Amino acid sequence: MTPLSPSSLHRTTLALAMGAALLLVLAACAPIPKLAEPGQALDGDVAARQLGLTAGQGQTVDQQWWKSFGDAQLDALVDQAMAQSPSLALARARIARAAAMTENAQANERPNASLEASVTRQRITENGIYPAPLAGSVRTFGNVQAGLSYEWDFFGRHEAELKAALGQQRAAEADAAAARLSVANAVTKAYVALARSQAQSRLLDDQVALRQQGFDLVRQRSSAGLDNSQELRQAEAPLPDLQRQQLVLREQQTLLRNQIAALTGQGPSGAAQLNATLPRVLDWQQEPNLDLLGRRPDLAAARARVEASAQDVRAARTHFYPSVNLSAFVGLNAIGLDELFKGSSRQFGAGPALNLPLFDAGHLRASLRGSAAEQDAAIASYNGAVLDAVRDASDQFATLQSLRQQQAQQDALVANAESQYSLASQRFKAGLVNRLAVLNAEQSRVTQQRGQLDLQAQTVDAQINLIRALGGGYAEPGRAATTTQADKTNAPRG
Repeated sequence: MTPLSPSSLHRTTLALAMGAALLLVLAACAPIPKLAEPGQALDGDVAARQLGLTAGQGQTVDQQWWKSFGDAQLDALVDQAMAQSPSLALARARIARAAAMTENAQANERPNASLEASVTRQRITENGIYPAPLAGSVRTFGNVQAGLSYEWDFFGRHEAELKAALGQQRAAEADAAAARLSVANAVTKAYVALARSQAQSRLLDDQVALRQQGFDLVRQRSSAGLDNSQELRQAEAPLPDLQRQQLVLREQQTLLRNQIAALTGQGPSGAAQLNATLPRVLDWQQEPNLDLLGRRPDLAAARARVEASAQDVRAARTHFYPSVNLSAFVGLNAIGLDELFKGSSRQFGAGPALNLPLFDAGHLRASLRGSAAEQDAAIASYNGAVLDAVRDASDQFATLQSLRQQQAQQDALVANAESQYSLASQRFKAGLVNRLAVLNAEQSRVTQQRGQLDLQAQTVDAQINLIRALGGGYAEPGRAATTTQADKTNAPRG
């Protein structure tokens, strides 16, 4: 057997010593507390089917869904609100903050380089390592040094921190989409309400005029002895209530204009002259699909926070393991600036450094348990959002179906009132009835038209609510609408 040389023996001994030290280090790692498994994140499609809803193919919703109503005035109001909304400005600021946190996490995965230069004038102690004549003298120390350091991510801490930051960034972006949907929804609903109120005012004015004509006619007949005082009072009785309704509608319109002005970043008088047109009911041949997970930004944000919290748990767990830092430096160091830039003043070095937590008074355990609790809270919040979203869509869908049935019945009532008015007009021309019969038939027709108008406005409003409940055309970036994320949100703690 060939004997080992002294240098080989030294390297072998050093390797064995380092291996033994590593084993001792790993054995000495602080014990990681046992955590309960996280709760189960719900699958929105499954929850939808359990409530009798269908997911998958169907009528889709455009992200600029309000343009489907074909109203340029409404389009301009929504665009103005998007530009002026403080909530959207806040959402953009939160995205920027989350993006900065992501950049910070990415930086942890890269080496760090530094350059240091210093000049120090000092008296050297006589009781130190320097011999005479340096000891006791005053000298100038010069140092120029470049350094490079890198933390080896052996246990995946930086990777987990980066994934958590990316999850929070995705959540902030989804929150911004939810804020945009909320702004568009609020403006469109206020516009529809204003249009309905203004249209009702016009019909109510017609109704008041008809009642006034009827009252005047009965008063003339009463003066001629054709009608009695009771019939006169009956003809007059509805007028005060109709006039009160006119005042209520005017107040309502003022408040709605103020709301639209505030939503679009204007003063109270900004929408004072706004005259809205009631949008048509959208002609949906199919019902919108109920793929809630891909279409609701609030669910996308909640799901992203669940995934980020799982990575936070993983990152907290890695703090129980040692960290390994590799560093190197090269530079010049000399006593006396005249010696600093000589070749003999050069210095360099490289080596690893290991840091292991042994005792921290329970900080690491508390941090891990806190991260696990945050994950449980995120899952519970997500599950609640899924159930609320499915119920919301189910409610809006049921409301829309009911309103469509009511609309069909109301259309029949309007058609019947039109027929009765036409018949009364013909009978009046033939001298078979008096003018009062025609006024009463027209009054009935206007009453049914008011009901038809209300149902049209309610149906449009219900469609807007259903669009909001389905996410307003939002599609989560980088994710197909029909894919579930249960594999990520239900991942065990490891």
